[in-house]
Amino acid sequence: MTNILIVDDSPTEIHVLKTMLEKNAFAVSTASSGEEGIAKAKAEHPDLILMDVVMPGMNGFQATRQIATDPATNTIPIIIVSTKDQETDKMWGLRQGAKDYITKPAKEKELVNKINGILGAA
Repeated sequence: MTNILIVDDSPTEIHVLKTMLEKNAFAVSTASSGEEGIAKAKAEHPDLILMDVVMPGMNGFQATRQIATDPATNTIPIIIVSTKDQETDKMWGLRQGAKDYITKPAKEKELVNKINGILGAA
């Protein structure tokens, strides 16, 4: 079963994403901060990470960069899922190492298609 790590500081957003993913037969683990997301990425080595950007402490761009540049975790694809919808945010997220960028609220079909597209290409 495909394991996906959701990194988001919003319990509501985690619930929404987790419900969508579990409905589509994905196993889900969660982290509520960038720091916790990095620790869980190293410990669990999920198949893919969904990363929020706006979080207290380390933001999602910083966490994405750390995961993408660490040899222990740099093979894990990351999709940024954020309310930040400017083209510059998307470009910056991809430059930090994310494979894709989805604007919240995430649509189930788009999210699942992007996940399957990235994991299918992996």
